[in-house]
Amino acid sequence: MQNFIYALIQVIHNFGAVTVVAAAASALWLSRGGLGLLRDGELMRSNAVVQSRLAWLMAIAWAIQAASGIMFGLTTFWFEGHLPDIHGIAVDALLIKIFCALTGFILAVSYVKLHSGWPTKKQLLVWQTSSALGVVALSSAAFLRWFS
Repeated sequence: MQNFIYALIQVIHNFGAVTVVAAAASALWLSRGGLGLLRDGELMRSNAVVQSRLAWLMAIAWAIQAASGIMFGLTTFWFEGHLPDIHGIAVDALLIKIFCALTGFILAVSYVKLHSGWPTKKQLLVWQTSSALGVVALSSAAFLRWFS
């Protein structure tokens, strides 16, 4: 039963990771012109609603990442009476993932609430940073998994 629960949590965690990376990459692509069919000013206005929705999606996905990560620890605690025994590189990878999730969530929510007053370059920086956070978190997951 424990492995079954871990597998279900892993599915949720994996879909959250894919959503974080895909939403950031999509918003970055849109902010850089997408198909380039509109002029810059028109492009940013036409994509503003889509980018705002992608930011909401990213905030939700980061929250799912954090919640499912916590569920891994709670599942171990429930079945074994202690938190997972990780050390060294695995702890570092976990801390990196936590940093990415927290920063990514804050960045996504900030974008949703404040982006209308931001210049295009700042919006582009948000999507570049969000993309990098997603890739770093996803990469850290491999180290957390294999060095645990």
